[in-house]
Amino acid sequence: MNFIENLNWPAILVALTAVLVISRVNHFMSGLKAVNHLVGPRVPFAPLSVPGVLVPTTWWNPGLFYIWHWRNHFYKTWGSENVAFVPWLSGRPTLMVTNLDVARQVTLGAHRSSWEKPVDQSQALLMFGMNLVAAEGEQWRKHRRIAGPAFTNELYQMAWQETYNLYNEMIEEEGLSAKDAFEAPVVQNLTFKLALSVIGNCGFGFNFRWAEPPFSPDGTLSIQEAMRTVSEWHALDVFCPKWVTKLPVPQFKKYRAACDKLMDFMRAQVVERREIINGGSQLKGDVFTMLVKANEDEEEKLQLDDEELIGNVFVMLLAGHETTAHTLAATLGFLAIHDEIQEDVHEEVMSVFGRRDPVTSLFLVFNDFTKLEKVVSVFYEALRLFPAGFVLIRRATEDTVLQVPNPVGQEGTTSVPIQKGTDAIVDMIGIQNNTRYFDEPEKFKPQRWYGISNESESFSAFSVGPRACIGRKFATLEAVCFIACLMRDWKVEPLLNSGETKEEWKKRVVDAKMVLTLGVKDVPLRFVRRK
Repeated sequence: MNFIENLNWPAILVALTAVLVISRVNHFMSGLKAVNHLVGPRVPFAPLSVPGVLVPTTWWNPGLFYIWHWRNHFYKTWGSENVAFVPWLSGRPTLMVTNLDVARQVTLGAHRSSWEKPVDQSQALLMFGMNLVAAEGEQWRKHRRIAGPAFTNELYQMAWQETYNLYNEMIEEEGLSAKDAFEAPVVQNLTFKLALSVIGNCGFGFNFRWAEPPFSPDGTLSIQEAMRTVSEWHALDVFCPKWVTKLPVPQFKKYRAACDKLMDFMRAQVVERREIINGGSQLKGDVFTMLVKANEDEEEKLQLDDEELIGNVFVMLLAGHETTAHTLAATLGFLAIHDEIQEDVHEEVMSVFGRRDPVTSLFLVFNDFTKLEKVVSVFYEALRLFPAGFVLIRRATEDTVLQVPNPVGQEGTTSVPIQKGTDAIVDMIGIQNNTRYFDEPEKFKPQRWYGISNESESFSAFSVGPRACIGRKFATLEAVCFIACLMRDWKVEPLLNSGETKEEWKKRVVDAKMVLTLGVKDVPLRFVRRK
């Protein structure tokens, strides 16, 4: 005790403080060197560190959410398309990329690369097994080899027809066929139900209908409700410790039950589909069946195991319905604001289908997709402004050099050495707001996509490089079919609060919410039947 009392505590605290300061100074200087002193914020926490994400965006801690809040001025302030966050307290030096050439250099997933997706950033996608999105290197190539054949022309036709059928079911089941107007306080309630049903039918071969009840006759969750619950609450497994979902909270209990039911069901489905395929029976064209078939056709050493098959179906479910639903909601919100654009879209729809006999002819047929340039363009422009996959994260596995294009108006590139362990975040919001690629990027201008092929790489909101979204065409077909149906029958208007103007509605509603993906806030709309 006397020994402790005799210690010179002030001197000890001074020494410890000095050690801490020196270590943090060394950490900071090493970070500057790692990014070759590239311009950018010098901050206490790296954007991807826990405190960097949890602390609100402020002048001293941009965090990760600055990429939305400061999207119109941040990179202009630094005078560069690529800036480096160098933390002096915790976290890795982080390069933020908004140049497409640089983005492609760090996302070359199909070839040997000095960059890879950090393992800790993929955990959220591994709940049901390894998959195409989380895999790297040779493992990614194996998954891509199996998943690619599942996306066939038959699947695209199925997506178109299912969307058309579900739109008509929505009109009947929601009682809209007899109404001249109806209100949707949160239009996502409609777009999420549509997208989940389409992906369920086309991805799993189910027969989800609009009015399906949430519970089966035995009182357990229906498969449709289990899928909806897992996708809605999946963020729990990302941001919370495992024990949190085991707390005696009714919603957590429902989430656990949904996960168990979905996993048991998908395991049984793999076995059933394998038996059908090996038995030579007629196959459905859904993604799940085609994945199993492609897997069975491969050499044994290249096959995926059951957990990997299920992991791929799950990630396609999660990405395939959530991103489409959010973008559809944003598209309808923008059309409600821009009357002249909405009328252009309506006129295009009517010019394609308006003279068809509604009794003897389908209103929509698959081949009409190529004639609906303006419908495609409003969807693409909404996705540009609200890119669902708002960041791509990579980490340098070795010392490397990036070739960074010089500012607009200057030819050539500048070599920027990057040290092993540095993080690179491809800021998809920043890319979509980069004036190198888009004039007046803050404005909703669908005409920027007129005359551009649906497969063009100039449309980068579905990601870039060889790992761009495999479901791009599927999502586009679904969205175009649904928008065309709506635009034929209904005019979309903002659902205003008392005394609110359209401009005030826009300021209140057209904003983002960011969790695992980026989406628009709840969009309240009013639909008025066209005469």
